[in-house]
Amino acid sequence: MSGATKPAHIREFTLRSVLVGLLVALVIGASYPYIVLKFGFGPNISVVSAFFGFLALGLFSRSYNRWENNVVQTAGTTAGQIAFLCWLLAAFDILGAEPGSGFDVHLTRMQTWIWLSASGLLGVFLAVPLRQHFIEDEQLRFADGVAAGETLIMLDSRGPEARRSAFVMVGSLVVSGLTFLATQLRWIVDAVPVALNAFSPRAGIGLAVSFLNLGSGIIIGPRVSASMMLGAVIGWVLFPPWLLRHGLIGPDANRVDILLTVMWPAVGMLVAAGMAGLLFRWRVLLKSFRGLAGSHPQRGDLPLRWVWLGSGASAVFLVVVQRLFFRTPVWQSVVAILLSVPLGLVALRVLGETNWGPISTMVNLVQAVFGGLAPGDLRASMISSGITGAVAAESEGLMQDYKVGWMIGSTPRILTYMQLLAVPVGALALAVMYPLIRDTYGIVGEHAELLSPTSQRWVGFAKVVTNELSGGGPLSAAAAARFAWMKESFIWGAAVGVLLTVFELRKEWRGFIPSPTGMGIAMLIPFNAVTGIFLGSMVDVAWARLAPRSHAQYSIPSASGLIAGEALVAVVIPLLVTLGVLKL
Repeated sequence: MSGATKPAHIREFTLRSVLVGLLVALVIGASYPYIVLKFGFGPNISVVSAFFGFLALGLFSRSYNRWENNVVQTAGTTAGQIAFLCWLLAAFDILGAEPGSGFDVHLTRMQTWIWLSASGLLGVFLAVPLRQHFIEDEQLRFADGVAAGETLIMLDSRGPEARRSAFVMVGSLVVSGLTFLATQLRWIVDAVPVALNAFSPRAGIGLAVSFLNLGSGIIIGPRVSASMMLGAVIGWVLFPPWLLRHGLIGPDANRVDILLTVMWPAVGMLVAAGMAGLLFRWRVLLKSFRGLAGSHPQRGDLPLRWVWLGSGASAVFLVVVQRLFFRTPVWQSVVAILLSVPLGLVALRVLGETNWGPISTMVNLVQAVFGGLAPGDLRASMISSGITGAVAAESEGLMQDYKVGWMIGSTPRILTYMQLLAVPVGALALAVMYPLIRDTYGIVGEHAELLSPTSQRWVGFAKVVTNELSGGGPLSAAAAARFAWMKESFIWGAAVGVLLTVFELRKEWRGFIPSPTGMGIAMLIPFNAVTGIFLGSMVDVAWARLAPRSHAQYSIPSASGLIAGEALVAVVIPLLVTLGVLKL
């Protein structure tokens, strides 16, 4: 797959594409929080936005094109990434409701809009200089971006071969969407349990019924998928019995308990491998910055001086906002912003290779840092780490859009403009809808319908690092053991990550070396999701060997349909529930 070129006469940044894009951003921003709070994750919003753009643009004109639709898709993705941060707001409410927590942050709608807009704009500017490095030079997969790009091409294609590819994609989309709908309505079981050890039921070991995972595996490829399977076995099968014997988890430990323990070697591996990969390729990264500094108009990038000015202004504004809204010391905001840069780079690499954005994990790492920098300050752990989450979310969204643009030949600068316009729109939709969803369905208490698993983990981790790194006296034996495990396993994980990255540099070895990114992220996500990804990659390998011609034509369209079907239904369901048409 190589980058395409847009025909010279085509206009992409038109009045109708901008207006429709902002409309789609409002719809996505308003509908996305429900599913994130219910399930703890968000589906691929890029393909959903592409379909919404196809429908909405069709109402205005039949002469629209894929490049205009990509502007719409970009706006929807931007709003979805902002709306994903509803788990930050839910975490504030969960912690504030706990007796004796002392956490009293209660944002108004206006404050929420301003805070998330400032964070999102900073994330967009910080991602701009990395487009050439991740998209053109390394050509990372960004599977959700590929699915969105194929969707745009399918919706704008002509000829018999295009029609056959579109038929395959639509068929895959229908199968995937109906299967996901059935699982949510409990017509079939959600997973097939596989009893591998005493922790298997609690650890989620099995095979989740998800065609989205299968499609992701097809696009990701066998090497990274196999690496993810290896990491999942280490983290979810081999580690738990060892952790139990050493008293690091209890016999009643559930998946979250295990996750909060095994995350440390995984985070060490991800961070060290991501940073080492950039350092070892410093010449390529430097070339990217030089290209922006030269402001070559033919490349269509935002000039580097605009990036510096935008980043600086957004950062200063964010520091002021946090001081006014949260009483956050200036140094804490500055440290959090500085940390978001390297951790954002790591998150982009992980997303590009595995299709999983490790935002919450990067947030946990920042929480640990502030547990040491501001001992006992729960507010610092929560608010400062929230900056990292917001910045990383928009950086990931923009890189997905750049991937789509590279596939079809969109102008990167135009996509950046649309992101900058859509960030405050998505933040506004979230600021208005979150309180309504919270008050309608409940997030705290016995009768709460939306438990927000990601928020629960964030709150639990904040309390752990605040208490154990508070410096308020000697630690208990159990706390001391956990703290020692955190430090030692992080270091060992980092060492393994660097070592594997060094081996990856040798092209003749690369095919036989596990991906440290794939291994690390697999220790942080459900085992049953990894099995689906691995199965998808194996099916793709068999397909390529048995029927290479059909594989070349239909592999990516079918995988994109599998991803898009579940993503579309996952967004439609909460809309129907909110309207009272459907009850889960």
